[in-house]
Amino acid sequence: MPFGAELQDDGRVRFRLWAPAAGQVDLCLDKPGGEILLPMRVEPDGWFGLETDQAEAGSLYRYRIDAGLRVPDPASRCQSGDVHGASEVVNPASWPWRDTEWHGRPWEEAVIYELQVGSFTPQGNFAALKIRLDYLVALGVTAIELMPVADFPGDRNWGYDGVLPFAPDSLYGRPDELKDLIQAAHRKNLMVFLDVVYNHFGPEGNYLHVYAPQFFTEHHHTPWGAAINFDDKDSETVRQFFIHNALYWLEEYHLDGLRLDAVHAIIDDSSPDILEELATAVARGPGQERHVHLILENDHNAAHYLARDEDARPQQYVAQWNDDIHHAMHSLLTGETDGYYADYASRPAWYLGRCLAEGFAYQGEPSVYRDGAMRGEPSRGLPPTAFVTFLQNHDQVGNRAFGERISMLASEEAVLAMVAIMLLAPSPPLLFMGEEFASKQPFQFFCDFGENIADAVTEGRRREFAGFERFSDPEARESIPDPNAPATFARSKLDWDSLEDTAHYDCLLFYQRLLALRHEKITPRLPGMPGGEAEFRLLGESGLRVQWRMGDGSLLILMANLAETTLSFTRKDLADGRVIYVYPATLETDLAAYRLPRWSVAWFFQEPTT
Repeated sequence: MPFGAELQDDGRVRFRLWAPAAGQVDLCLDKPGGEILLPMRVEPDGWFGLETDQAEAGSLYRYRIDAGLRVPDPASRCQSGDVHGASEVVNPASWPWRDTEWHGRPWEEAVIYELQVGSFTPQGNFAALKIRLDYLVALGVTAIELMPVADFPGDRNWGYDGVLPFAPDSLYGRPDELKDLIQAAHRKNLMVFLDVVYNHFGPEGNYLHVYAPQFFTEHHHTPWGAAINFDDKDSETVRQFFIHNALYWLEEYHLDGLRLDAVHAIIDDSSPDILEELATAVARGPGQERHVHLILENDHNAAHYLARDEDARPQQYVAQWNDDIHHAMHSLLTGETDGYYADYASRPAWYLGRCLAEGFAYQGEPSVYRDGAMRGEPSRGLPPTAFVTFLQNHDQVGNRAFGERISMLASEEAVLAMVAIMLLAPSPPLLFMGEEFASKQPFQFFCDFGENIADAVTEGRRREFAGFERFSDPEARESIPDPNAPATFARSKLDWDSLEDTAHYDCLLFYQRLLALRHEKITPRLPGMPGGEAEFRLLGESGLRVQWRMGDGSLLILMANLAETTLSFTRKDLADGRVIYVYPATLETDLAAYRLPRWSVAWFFQEPTT
């Protein structure tokens, strides 16, 4: 890695910093007798470098810029003193990996469980998460997705305000504890994905503006200000910083994949763009040796990043989080029309059907929420495995004013009907921590910024909701929880004791049984599944019939009624195949009478003809 501190074969440590705006950089080493300063040599193109035998694994260091400000290493592998403190030299080869036989799992087997390390367990660290791995295996998930762990300011944060993207936050544990977690997961046949943020740095602890303002460009702007520079002068070093970050997590930590956060906020007019170049680097590196899965969050619905080759293999990114399908399901369950739900309110069942059959709901159509702007690219030709489906995730829960989960907003029978669709549909499902037992805890937006930033974040958070009718009154907005308050974080921690309650435990069993059925009946038929062959149609206003051609040639058929009233249908609507699942359990009697009661779901298989 060309950035940061690297142990050399001769025992020396090489330090490198890209600081094109600095005239002088000194290495500051913490020693028992006090700090020592070592001047770094000037190298071409804005680099400063030094090799020294006065540092070793465990040494603490900072860089002094122009004989003044001391800053941490932007490529620090470990920060024991938070984002403003010293960085630590780490020997990445010291961890004794014992997962050499692990080659990952095919994407078709993916059932993802998203979690935030700090609030998933009472202890809020990697070691406590490791203890819960058996629970996740029993649930039936095959991958855990960690919300960002890169070092952030303060004692709590979702992770999207990180400023040192190579350093796992010390609150969660040391680098070796994260490696231990990943190795333990692999031993249990679990993949581990990491959410990474390449569209901005957090507002506190980012010193790049001081010595490397070329990291940013005024040619493009994002919600966080000047964009990260991926296509302006001096952008090559910036691009390599993030490409090496992706390779670092995949290679040094043996991660099985990355989810790239909000790439619609990455603005890059060059060709190949940074997303394409990063995907190529991964494919030519760790992707040659094992299954490595790259996943996007992209509000632009840019289907071209998900293209498959002639053998149906992903050319760049394996899948995208499908916000469209969440919004359609949420609209059906709650009837909400505020914000982006306005785009789905007119015919939510139709949008759900399109998502199930074709991927995106918006494939180039105008968006009301976006003032008529066209959104999306055609996705019908892609297989369902290119779209991650979810009824909850950190955004869709936590970006609500009070962080309510869907189980707090809709009836149990309606939510379980939607779960029965999500977990058995061909697209890989994603669960958000606690949803499998209908957690009573909200998941609220929390952080812990310093005094100069905290008030602005709190006020900004409350202003976000001013456009919602419920919060049009400033007094009403004052009731929105303060993100910086410790109580907001405390409310968001999972209550594992609730599993002793029958209702919560029964919900967990519901998820377990459906996931077991998925692994038995659906997953084996996903390899080779084509795009462009699924069909859907409405049954009345809120009924749905969807049909997919599976990889083995069989037909998978869904019939569902997503309303409060009984739906009658005709003989030609009834699937000819064998029933593999119904909700509620008495539904087969109704099917024989050509009716679907409220919130009912039926799944059928029709075997291929010989």
